Amino acid sequence: MPLIVQKYGGTSVGDAERISDVARRVVETRKAGNDVVVVVSAMGQTTDDLIALATHVSSRPSGRELDMLLTAGERISMALLAMAIRDLGVEAASLTGSQAGILTDSAHGEAKITAIRGDRVRQYLDDGMVVIVAGFQGVDPESRDVTTLGRGGSDATAVAMAAALEADVCEIYTDVDGVFTADPRLVGTARKLDEVSYEDMLELAAAGAGVLMARSVEFARRFGIPVHVRSSFHDGQGTWIKEDAMEQTVITGVAHDTSEAKVTVHGVPDQPGIAAKLFGALAAEAIDVDMIVQNVSTAGHTDISFTVPVEHLEKAREAADRVAPELEANGVDVDPDIAKVSLVGAGMRNHPGVAADMFRVLSEHSINISMISTSAIRISCVIEAARCDEAVQALHDYYLPAEAAT
Repeated sequence: MPLIVQKYGGTSVGDAERISDVARRVVETRKAGNDVVVVVSAMGQTTDDLIALATHVSSRPSGRELDMLLTAGERISMALLAMAIRDLGVEAASLTGSQAGILTDSAHGEAKITAIRGDRVRQYLDDGMVVIVAGFQGVDPESRDVTTLGRGGSDATAVAMAAALEADVCEIYTDVDGVFTADPRLVGTARKLDEVSYEDMLELAAAGAGVLMARSVEFARRFGIPVHVRSSFHDGQGTWIKEDAMEQTVITGVAHDTSEAKVTVHGVPDQPGIAAKLFGALAAEAIDVDMIVQNVSTAGHTDISFTVPVEHLEKAREAADRVAPELEANGVDVDPDIAKVSLVGAGMRNHPGVAADMFRVLSEHSINISMISTSAIRISCVIEAARCDEAVQALHDYYLPAEAAT
């Protein structure tokens, strides 16, 4: 019997009516002759509400207790969905991440999945039941503490579970119709893509396209799991994420990210070992660094700028301030009001001049670039956050004009 893993995000299970709709879709899938494992997020804004509650009772909530709190959200939605499915005449059982055998490292708040022991899930499937698994969470086998996987962690749960169970497909149900050439909320002419390669999707996700978590795409590519991103509000086809898309266009999409901040360490000696000390201090605090730029040396000194997630900004500032005397730095500045705009497309490998055109388009709109980062199939620029929407629209109009779709 084919096995399908379905993941439903917070909007899809946002209230009792939507949970009932999801239950009907799951039952239809089961009655069509498939085994079904469902991964669910917390309802609506539950996770944000719990974080806000934690910050009201504690100025610095411990990672362990915050994870214990946040995992309650998925427990609520998984239990309610199991009840709704049972009322439709199909047996169902809900499992927490730890009950489902999702093992992680010990990094509270941003844990990585290390293994999945899906024996209990397989047993329930063998008994003819639909299995509902709480997304976003697992357990550290060493400490036996509950852990969470970070923003978008339910995507990673779903694809990792699909890989462990050797599922035929992983369906990611969300509040949009699929993957678009840009955020359709910003760009009215953005269009849905029928197919996207793992390679392009990984870059789009890392560049800020919020429809899929980057780690989930990594799992899918590593284990060859086809992923179908589709709407939970209708039955239409969405976007297939797979090894190779039918056609490699020059630019697949324009992504943006306003969730990062920039840190600059001024006037450090331009000599070996300085960068190692700085980024070693950040690594010791488990701070993810994205873009890094070292300015041209002047009189033997240089500035080093880098971007970090906004939620890590204070930790990054503190770490940079601590190591600044050792680096003989002149000071540390932070800028939380930045945005990253990116062009992604495997086709740009064979089309020189993409970067030059991108810089020209931004220049024509008087949008200044403060940092640049590239890969073989991505070009990213850091700009003022206030100009983000304009930049995305301008780049989409140039590279992916509406008339090109007709």
